[in-house]
Amino acid sequence: MNKDFLALSQFSKNELDGIFTLTRELKEKQKKGIEHHLLKGKTLAMIFEKSSTRTRISFEVGMYQLGGHPLFISSKDSQMGRGEPIKDTARVMARYCDGVMIRTYGQEIVEEFARYATVPVINGLTDLHHPCQIMADLFTVIEHRGGYEGLKFAWVGDGNNMANTWIEAAAIFGFDLTLACPKGYEPDAAVMEWALGRTTSKIVLTDDPQEAVKDADVVNTDVWASMGQEAEQKKREKDFAGYQLSEALLDLAKGNCMVLHCLPAHRGEEITDQVIEGPHSAVWDEAENRLHVQKAILATLMG
Repeated sequence: MNKDFLALSQFSKNELDGIFTLTRELKEKQKKGIEHHLLKGKTLAMIFEKSSTRTRISFEVGMYQLGGHPLFISSKDSQMGRGEPIKDTARVMARYCDGVMIRTYGQEIVEEFARYATVPVINGLTDLHHPCQIMADLFTVIEHRGGYEGLKFAWVGDGNNMANTWIEAAAIFGFDLTLACPKGYEPDAAVMEWALGRTTSKIVLTDDPQEAVKDADVVNTDVWASMGQEAEQKKREKDFAGYQLSEALLDLAKGNCMVLHCLPAHRGEEITDQVIEGPHSAVWDEAENRLHVQKAILATLMG
């Protein structure tokens, strides 16, 4: 097992399935009130250069439930925010803490941090990847459907960090994935090349949301303008016209399809209120499972 959790492409299917197995065990213990202090006495530094609700709370609560101590560090409160070299911060933090989680912009930041840190480093989100979220999404599918094998997954919207990580997941786990992204908003080309070079599963990129959603078992979307792209909001609203996950679009998917959204949602933009509140939505289970999956990741890397 790799010491860090920076992208799904670092891991084999068996390794990631092992995290799902541990997730199920830890979730069951938490629901039954059974103590599971696998990280007793250990400390996780949590560096945030982007604002957060789910990532911060789920990691903080997760470390507490595992018997460890979470330490919140915002960029404005640390020397990293004043220009200290990443490698200097990484080497010092590794002498204080047992692990580091980073939520930031560039993937190169978490990769450089991991190179110099001697403790596990976890990617809590970058502009390129969001591995913890996709693991929670897939665990939600496993819970609802008994597995991911043989299912068709659809992505509708921006070719962002979520889309990139779904592509990696499709290649690793072997399920079919169709992504509908407007022209000019496609996923990362290197990620797509990596995925297509290592899988026989069907990974298709289109600019037609109806093609992507047709007969899909799982339909997923995200905001049209992510953090750092607020200035593009109006342009993106125009460019993404027709990409809203509505009841009409969902009618093209399978009758028992699941709807996922990593949150926060801009209701009335990328998804309608009726869909996110409707019978197909597994969004709240998905959000809860960030806690359980990340506890399994923490325990695997730091335990």
